[in-house]
Amino acid sequence: MKFAYADPPYLGLAAAFYGGRHSEATEYDKPETHQKLIDRLSDDYDGWAMSLHTPALKTILPMCSDDCRVMAWVKPFVSFKPGVTVAYAWEPVIVRGGRKRPRTMGTVRDWVAANITLRRGFPGAKPEAFCFWLFEVLNVESSDDFDDLFPGSWAVSRAWETYRRQKRFDFGSTDGADHAQLLLGMDACV
Repeated sequence: MKFAYADPPYLGLAAAFYGGRHSEATEYDKPETHQKLIDRLSDDYDGWAMSLHTPALKTILPMCSDDCRVMAWVKPFVSFKPGVTVAYAWEPVIVRGGRKRPRTMGTVRDWVAANITLRRGFPGAKPEAFCFWLFEVLNVESSDDFDDLFPGSWAVSRAWETYRRQKRFDFGSTDGADHAQLLLGMDACV
């Protein structure tokens, strides 16, 4: 199966955060560029996920098909911005498709709690716990093709290589523990 993760420059922030890093970054300040990305993901992949920020959710979600689902990356530690009195401490992740999980596999939550990364040299670099959760949500297997469409810091690609080398176990769901937590260690996701 083919899977992809897209972490494009966020709508309305592309020029500010990535304009100096990539000549075409500012295209992502246009909603139609996100629509083209969503169309590509839907046409080319069996399952995909896309990160965005909460202010763009009301614009981007209507571009998605009805079988998409909004999940959350909750950030227990975030940097507070001057003048922002209610912190942006979560990010939406739109997910579509993926491999069906049999009942023998544990249940994965529709959210993950993982701190932001610091000093990665690239804004928006995703932490490994987020990546592992994403692989579990999509139920990606080591033999699958996985494309990190916006590699930036390469954190997601590195996490994919680590994840696919790990031996995976089928823990079942009898005690309510989710597979991603068991794979990562009990306190990595909570």
